[in-house]
Amino acid sequence: MPDSRRLPLWAGRTAALVGIVLVAFTLRQAVAAISPIVGDIRVDIPLSNLDVGWLGTLPPLLFAASGFIAPRVARRLGLDGGIVLALLLMTVGHLLRAFAPGVAVLLVGSIIAFAGTGIGNVLLPSVVRRYFPDRVALLTAVYACIVGVSTAVPAALSAPIAQQAGWRFSLGVWSVTSIAALIPWLVIFVQERRKRASDATIDEPPRPTLVTGLWRSRVAMSITLVFSTSTILTYASFAWLPEILGDIAGSTPTEGGVLLAVTGLISVPGALLAPLFVARLRNVGWLIAAGTVSFVIGYLGLLLAPAPLTLLWVLLIGLGSILFPVCLVLINARTRTPAGTVALSGFAQGVAYALGALGPLLVGLFHDLSGGWTVPLLFLLAVALAAIIPAITLAKPAFVEDELAR
Repeated sequence: MPDSRRLPLWAGRTAALVGIVLVAFTLRQAVAAISPIVGDIRVDIPLSNLDVGWLGTLPPLLFAASGFIAPRVARRLGLDGGIVLALLLMTVGHLLRAFAPGVAVLLVGSIIAFAGTGIGNVLLPSVVRRYFPDRVALLTAVYACIVGVSTAVPAALSAPIAQQAGWRFSLGVWSVTSIAALIPWLVIFVQERRKRASDATIDEPPRPTLVTGLWRSRVAMSITLVFSTSTILTYASFAWLPEILGDIAGSTPTEGGVLLAVTGLISVPGALLAPLFVARLRNVGWLIAAGTVSFVIGYLGLLLAPAPLTLLWVLLIGLGSILFPVCLVLINARTRTPAGTVALSGFAQGVAYALGALGPLLVGLFHDLSGGWTVPLLFLLAVALAAIIPAITLAKPAFVEDELAR
């Protein structure tokens, strides 16, 4: 459990606070910066539809792989070293994409940037726990909101920057933010290296047996199921929601894009409040159930009455994404040690992003096989309903380490 003794927010951890905020701001830039300027890139680099499809599929695949790699990185380099490595990878990836002479280097740069992003995704909850054990909920709320901002800012600015300075500058400019985030973490990394010799517990790495044993933990599997539900539904919405709304509700492409943006905007208050609710509710199952019901009503609305109340259904789908920040804080709240947090974060995110990559593919497959959107929406409805199970199993507090010890 995080330490309940509350210290002043800036008490000897200013660099960590600034570093957490800056890392959170980098975690979606590589994903969001490229899709708005694909047309500009195609002027110089002949991108096929398959190449564009790979660029859209790579993020969840690399995030999934990073979920299983990051605990090993933490064992070798420590949490601080892992964050430094993640930021270095993001920086190199941004620059490679900016100077890419062809599609191969563009894809390699994207793989490197997404790998760094994935490592940062996994390690950041553990970093919050290590430096702010007395304010886990608050810091999780803050960084979850900033991750949302890091999605919106590149998506909004990439095209205007490309029009003014070219697509290469538009892709490369995000390396500035990852370099800026490196500065506090390099300071922390040097300071903590000096302390580690005298304090062996300062950066306890996850044991391999802890990582591999998570399949036997009811808590770990329940959190992973919630995370997977949220990830599948989120990536399916990114890929298909505008087209679905165009076909079943008569939305124009512009309206569909705006409604997709609404799902992101409405999730920001949830990202801010959900961690605070988790810290105060005796039964977190009610919060998971609320997010599940929101998803279910939203998809049922699109199935049964899509046109009259399209905005309402989209808002409910966006509110359902409260499951994502709930999972982030549960990773800390249901582990007792930093090692447990790293292991659970990697396990849950690795499985969830692997399944998230399948979500858009299955929606497209069901659409092609059925010739409509009823079957795909029923599939998404079934995925949402799966989160009812962990809403029940997570109702009572339990800890991963305790389950594995038994």
